[in-house]
Amino acid sequence: MERFAGKSMSDGIAIGKIFVYAKDEQVVKCTKVEDVSKESIRYESAKERAIAELHHLYEVACKEVGEENAQIFNVQAMMLEDDDYNKAILNSIQSELVNAEYAVAKTGDSFFAMFAQMEDEYFNARSIDVKDISERIIKCLQGHIAGSQIGDEPVIIVAKELVPSEVVQFDKEKLLGFAMELGSSNSHTAILARMMNVPALIHIKSDPAWNGKLAILDATEGVLIIDPSEKVLAEYRKKYEKKLEQRELLRQLKGKENVTLSGRQIRLYANIGNVKDLASVIQNDAGGIGLFRSEFLYLESDHYPTEEEQLAVYKQVLSVMTGKRVIIRTLDIGADKQVDYFKLDKEENPTMGYRAIRICLDRPDVFKTQLRALYRASVYGTLSIMYPMIISVEEVRKIKEINEEVKKELKEKGIPYRQVEHGIMIETPAAAVISDLLAKEVDFFSIGTNDLTQYTLAIDRQNAKLEAINDSHHEAVLRLIKMTIENAHKEGIWVGICGELGADVTLTERFIEMGIDELSVAPASILSVRKAIRECR
Repeated sequence: MERFAGKSMSDGIAIGKIFVYAKDEQVVKCTKVEDVSKESIRYESAKERAIAELHHLYEVACKEVGEENAQIFNVQAMMLEDDDYNKAILNSIQSELVNAEYAVAKTGDSFFAMFAQMEDEYFNARSIDVKDISERIIKCLQGHIAGSQIGDEPVIIVAKELVPSEVVQFDKEKLLGFAMELGSSNSHTAILARMMNVPALIHIKSDPAWNGKLAILDATEGVLIIDPSEKVLAEYRKKYEKKLEQRELLRQLKGKENVTLSGRQIRLYANIGNVKDLASVIQNDAGGIGLFRSEFLYLESDHYPTEEEQLAVYKQVLSVMTGKRVIIRTLDIGADKQVDYFKLDKEENPTMGYRAIRICLDRPDVFKTQLRALYRASVYGTLSIMYPMIISVEEVRKIKEINEEVKKELKEKGIPYRQVEHGIMIETPAAAVISDLLAKEVDFFSIGTNDLTQYTLAIDRQNAKLEAINDSHHEAVLRLIKMTIENAHKEGIWVGICGELGADVTLTERFIEMGIDELSVAPASILSVRKAIRECR
């Protein structure tokens, strides 16, 4: 038995024989041509055929992964129409007097290298698409028929690299999972794997000797096991059965309403910490995003994210959610989330220190940059903005003043934006106790039960020695939640829960009895919470 560690692209477990997938090597020779006009026409004809193939793949992918994700192939078709790409190929044919295959291969390599060297993850991941479209044109020039064959039985594919078109064309009944040596978790191949529920790993170097061997691909833990022992195989078969049960739950509950037996509708949204989680949000059928943790933009950067950098991310999230509510929480760093370039002082008790909204109000330039990006993104969907770590009415009023300043600046510059809902997180006992006053100032509350519990019980939730008494079901916490809900409803605003308690199905019925309007949980918990809601009275 051998174990090989990799990086997960798509969650899940696969058990089966390995099929080592080796692509037909494209042998491209450079030959001189006399009739450059004829060669240019050959290229244009092959390009049109490639575009037609991509449009066909779009139709196939729509059925497999939905229209949104099928756009990958429309994007590739657009890349084939790119002026710079086409001019480079035609110029190579006409100035160097070379055959079209060589001109495409040379240009494709050049564009691939250019994208691969970019620091931006999105553009870096697009290098694979450039490689894919170039190889497609060469195949068309050489008269190859599009298609991907993997044998007659279900297999785990091991390959050096797979491009989106290959993944879509594999027989889904025979594709258990795949592992690649090359690739990126942001690539279109990764997105397709997640949407198709196909477990996948990268950074696994293939070995031709593995062909036909029994293997376990655990994309949850990030490991490929070759020739597993009977004990390991038995353990993984149990894990696999559990995954199948979860998929069955997905099949039964996807598209169903979050409605109690008495007919009460509950909003069920997802908490996410990165744009990479969007596929899971859609896959698990969330009604919207109840908490988008924007601090990942700051934590993953070595500089203050610019307005344009933030706008690109917010726009992507809102566009993907196609009109469903997206609640983006403003910057929440400090405490356990430190960012070097913020140059925050070392604190004895950072959990109760200089963090979240306190930093934003103290550094309005940073806060305004984020708000401008948010307002500009608002035209692409249904945006709500939420502010963390609130303890007073004065803070909320100061936030509203800064918002008005930002809107005025945008209006003066003629930059469009939409009106958005504004909410606050109730995660301190202070906010819960004065929730009757705070409810007069905002459009909604979202209760952050993780911090509310630790502040109410005076227990550091990261201290392992206190775990035994860190009781999130403590009556004091539940009473504060109930009081917050009642005070919100008295002022006609809605209230949700976005902390871990939202996914605790032992409390779902009690929250509904309290009058909760919305629950926002990790994408993987959506369906189990939906089941609990539908079983409540």
